[in-house]
Amino acid sequence: MPVTLALISTALLAIWWLRRRFVVVTVTGPSMLPTLRHGDSLLVRRTRVDGLRHGAVVVLELPRQVAAPGPGVPDRWSVKRVVGLPGDVTAGIDGAERPVPAGCVAVAGDNAAMSYDSRHVGPVAGDRLLGVVVRRLRSADGEVAPAR
Repeated sequence: MPVTLALISTALLAIWWLRRRFVVVTVTGPSMLPTLRHGDSLLVRRTRVDGLRHGAVVVLELPRQVAAPGPGVPDRWSVKRVVGLPGDVTAGIDGAERPVPAGCVAVAGDNAAMSYDSRHVGPVAGDRLLGVVVRRLRSADGEVAPAR
């Protein structure tokens, strides 16, 4: 009986840890075409700005284009690629080159014509970062991604 209780406790602790460390997100919209498509499911590892690299695909909250529909309504998660880390010089909203501030990240969609990103809102604060995409779990057409 004590062994069973220990196994159950260990399993519950492992599940708790995994849920705090990883999250599954579904892509909405065309901003990451051709890399990711609407409906793709992604495994995301929670991280901070200092854990990112150039070119990483991340999930974060972008400031809204329009006013939120009501109080307490969170921004929608966005999937973008890291194009600038703190200290990097990137083009600002007005086109002038500026350094990315400490604790922030500059992001862009792979489909620039259909992406709302740092070109529109500037660098994004690190507290809006959910994490970095580890892998695609399922494609929009229902195919399961192959194991690595």
